[in-house]
Amino acid sequence: MRKKTFRLVISCPDRVGIVAAVSQFLNERQGSIIEASHHTDIEQKWFFMRHDIDAESLNITVETFREEFASIAEEFNMRWYVKDSEDRPKVILMATKESHCLNDIMHRWHTGELNCEIVGVIANHEALRSMVEWYKIPYHCIPVPKENKMPAFQQIEACIDDAQADAIVLARYMQIFPEYLCEKYRHRVINIHHSFLPSFIGAKPYHQAAVRGVKLIGATCHYVTADLDAGPIIEQDVIRVRHSHAAEDMVRLGKDIEKLVLSRGLRYHLEDRVLVHGNKTVVFAE
Repeated sequence: MRKKTFRLVISCPDRVGIVAAVSQFLNERQGSIIEASHHTDIEQKWFFMRHDIDAESLNITVETFREEFASIAEEFNMRWYVKDSEDRPKVILMATKESHCLNDIMHRWHTGELNCEIVGVIANHEALRSMVEWYKIPYHCIPVPKENKMPAFQQIEACIDDAQADAIVLARYMQIFPEYLCEKYRHRVINIHHSFLPSFIGAKPYHQAAVRGVKLIGATCHYVTADLDAGPIIEQDVIRVRHSHAAEDMVRLGKDIEKLVLSRGLRYHLEDRVLVHGNKTVVFAE
């Protein structure tokens, strides 16, 4: 069982003394650092930090931590937050008809691998209801008609807000998120897609790749923005394929890599390991 920690996450303009100031603050409050990660973007002169601090070692509460750390944050012009690792973020999953990513995340949540609370699944078809309800997760079927999609997305927005979701995961949800929702839930909507974009655009990308004789296929997990499939990247991976693999084999292998990359990206997000700066990310992976 993991120790309870306070996660301190910081990004700010780079300058001398940041690490020393944070270390002194923690030392004065008996804080024991379990995990420490630092990175400086040399070109943009921007500093990133994530600390896991043993909560039992500190002689203050997380609320007092926030109050007392505020003066240091102001001095260094920090964007920062501190979280209790035992707080379970609320997650909404969204899907269409394909089940591999959705089922993988629900299984990992069910077995305790993902420290979150799945508060619902939103889908635009009924195909996955029985599987979701087996996990005792609320299932919301909201069809998205081609003629006028806005009322459906307004229902989706209300569903997300009613559930007070901290993160929204597009587990192969095949509708394009409208721009206003991308902005409202900025850096909270996580998507997965095959890494062929933009090389193999449109229908049946794996079949296109098979025709071209590719040797690597992969997947990309990223935050959703108004620019389609162009948001900050959280995680990527690839798998090697051979000339003997048919398109159906590539689909199977592609699904394997998609669910792996999505679950890994979601875990990084839940554990506050992803720091976004512009359209790039710093990911302090384990």
